[in-house]
Amino acid sequence: MDKIDVLLHMTKSNPENASAWYLLGLEYAATGKNNEALQAFTEALRCNDPALTPQIIGELGKLSLAPTPASAPVQSEPAVSGEATARKSGVVAVHEIEHVKLHETVREAAAENKSEATADDIAGNKPEAAADDKPEKAPVLATTRPPSASHAQGPGSERPFQVISGGQAGKRDREAPPITFADVGGLHAVKNAIQMKIVKPFVSPGLFERFRKKVGGGILLYGPPGCGKTFIAKATAGECRARFIPIHVSDILDPYIGVSEQNLREVFASARATKPSVLFLDEMDAIGYNRSRSSTDTMRAVIDTLLTEIEGIETNTDKMLIIGATNMPWDVDPAFKRPGRFDKMIFVSPPDEEARATIFRIKLHERPIEQIDYALLAKETDLYSGADIENVVELATEEVITEIMRTGVERPLTMKDLKNAIQSTQPSTIDWLRTVKNYVKYANQGGLYNDVESFLSRYKRI
Repeated sequence: MDKIDVLLHMTKSNPENASAWYLLGLEYAATGKNNEALQAFTEALRCNDPALTPQIIGELGKLSLAPTPASAPVQSEPAVSGEATARKSGVVAVHEIEHVKLHETVREAAAENKSEATADDIAGNKPEAAADDKPEKAPVLATTRPPSASHAQGPGSERPFQVISGGQAGKRDREAPPITFADVGGLHAVKNAIQMKIVKPFVSPGLFERFRKKVGGGILLYGPPGCGKTFIAKATAGECRARFIPIHVSDILDPYIGVSEQNLREVFASARATKPSVLFLDEMDAIGYNRSRSSTDTMRAVIDTLLTEIEGIETNTDKMLIIGATNMPWDVDPAFKRPGRFDKMIFVSPPDEEARATIFRIKLHERPIEQIDYALLAKETDLYSGADIENVVELATEEVITEIMRTGVERPLTMKDLKNAIQSTQPSTIDWLRTVKNYVKYANQGGLYNDVESFLSRYKRI
């Protein structure tokens, strides 16, 4: 395995390794593979390593000065046919395009790193003081005339560069905006609780610091499956303008002794190094299962490590929010529910009528539909979760496509299709609500499930 293969393996295993990308670019440049070197240096710049940025820009400048067939000296040749001249000019134009791309990438790198130097300064094209020296002409790309015609023109007929957009600007344009509470339909009580507990201390910490109010900590979201607990966690990170770090059971658990605990420590160390951050622990009942009910000691060490990392003697969760989500809060170890760890448990109920109408609008967006009464659909889907509503739309769409394939006549999705789909389904939240009703009745001495009790009081049929 040569050096380039080793470096490619390093960049594939860790795409954020700026040093590996930089060294790979050097190796490509040394072997004359300028296009591959340009791509490697661009990836190194994207990693935002301040120590390497000047060196990367310098190497990009060297690439822009690399000789191309367009800049090679022209030797006297016998007359050739017009067809051969056109072919040769076409090759020259292709190389000129690559040269323009190099200059454009250097300019973008200088702009992104807020350098005061121009792209020509970075590339080393500084004007000389001597009057006899003439500035080097940049390659010219004809935009309207065929290649063969451009050689027949005089020096005064040269046209300016045709600017070719680099890949960086396009990727920035394609980046999706962060999710905020504006994207969450309904659930006003949940959003208000999160605003006071989390968002306000992050965004305007002055008042909270004056009263010594802790900024950070943890909350536990619980409720029926499919009601948007993960989506609310992402929206919370967007409201706080913080980094969102999702953690799943598969990211932590390992068959070898001690590795799971080490994985947890590394995740929390990474979150503390990039404050403010929102750490999202999905399926909390699996990671933090009640130790008194566990039939094995394998998970005990993992749970102990997680408890210590969330709030221990040698840890600090300031400016770091920890959000847990679970469908079964009664299976989460009681040690997680004490103040200092998950200070507050927030019930994420099935979406209310306003939220259901919003979910229908989102799921039917960009589908061929007739006039849809979203308010009526929301009224007929009481206790449906967001996943249930998505299932209704998918079932109705499937029926319409089946009919179109059978008859050959295309038609849009109608209210009748959606109503038929609603009649053929049941809300998946009812089983969960009936289960939690027993906990509310027999195991709510500490008041953990008061929110659920208030919600259930409005539904006598459960």
